[in-house]
Amino acid sequence: MTDSDDLRRRLAAAVPVGDPAWRAALESVPRELFVGGGLFRFDGRHWTPLHRDRTDPAEWLRLVHQDTTWVTQVDGIAAADATGPVTGRPTSSSTLPSLIVRMLDLARIGDGDKVLEIGTGTGYSTAILCARLGDENVYSIEYDPHLAAAAADRLHAAGHQPTLLTGDGLAGHRDGAEYDHIVATCAVRHIPPAWLHQVRDGGTVTAAVGGWLPASGLVRLTVHDDGTATGRFHTDQISYMLARPHERPPRPTFHRNPGRTRSTRVQPALLEDWTGQFLAQLAAPSAELMTTGTDVILVDVATGSQAWTEPAGEGWAVHQHGPLQLWDQVEGALTTWRSAGSPTLSDFGMTVEEDGTQRVWLGSPEGPSWSLPV
Repeated sequence: MTDSDDLRRRLAAAVPVGDPAWRAALESVPRELFVGGGLFRFDGRHWTPLHRDRTDPAEWLRLVHQDTTWVTQVDGIAAADATGPVTGRPTSSSTLPSLIVRMLDLARIGDGDKVLEIGTGTGYSTAILCARLGDENVYSIEYDPHLAAAAADRLHAAGHQPTLLTGDGLAGHRDGAEYDHIVATCAVRHIPPAWLHQVRDGGTVTAAVGGWLPASGLVRLTVHDDGTATGRFHTDQISYMLARPHERPPRPTFHRNPGRTRSTRVQPALLEDWTGQFLAQLAAPSAELMTTGTDVILVDVATGSQAWTEPAGEGWAVHQHGPLQLWDQVEGALTTWRSAGSPTLSDFGMTVEEDGTQRVWLGSPEGPSWSLPV
């Protein structure tokens, strides 16, 4: 047994998953092949590349078999090509193995199912799907042509020949439909209608619904024969990168405009809670959260509206400026959530109506709800 074999076995054994077939698939895929020639480490300000050819081989294997997400590309710059620290946003990564198999397990994918994966990335999750389902049942689409080419090379080197496509994953792949399941390794602001049209009746779509705040919720939707889809969120706190077409546009410049000032009715620190942040995102879907804690700054990238808080006496004050009352929207959602006992994400669900309307609800479909931007 090689060091890689032993490390994969230990990694797979430590992953909590309901279906042991996913653990076996994880154990069979050499993660070091899919990380490539480098990875980035973040120090809070910069992404510093670590190159495989300049790292002790045993240390490299130990690093890549940790149950962690390794960023492999920042703003289009691959870690293997970076000559020094860079700044920017991650644009590709090798997702932590436990999240991959957890998501596939939650999707209830079984032997013989045909799956469309949105976001090939490094190809690692694609290889896990192939190991479980067989290459002929796996379709995967990647937006970035450079990532797609590298993933194809790695998958072929690992002995897999799934159907690989380059293009906008939000459009799915109509020629391969119908699928039993669609799973997305990127977050989306709403579920693309094409995905629902390409899944068989009774099939599922599993994806992270997120935005620019940036908390996400992992939901599994069952597609019904009347064109609707319903499902519940899960407690997992996941942070997938947004699909490239759903990334935010450049934000307006923020200046502390006094605007309209009042006392807050909830503590701004509620936005430090993952579910609280998720609710704020539902209430203000085109806003970006710039800081958390007692000094919250929200900027709406569509209208330039802003809200910011500061301590005031024994409480907090909020200043709002622009056509949208961002804090009013967020505060209303947080108040509703607290009145319900501040439940976790698993108490939320989602419905896609026949007309394409998408809404997230609390408790039941008849409970409080928030519409997603479509």
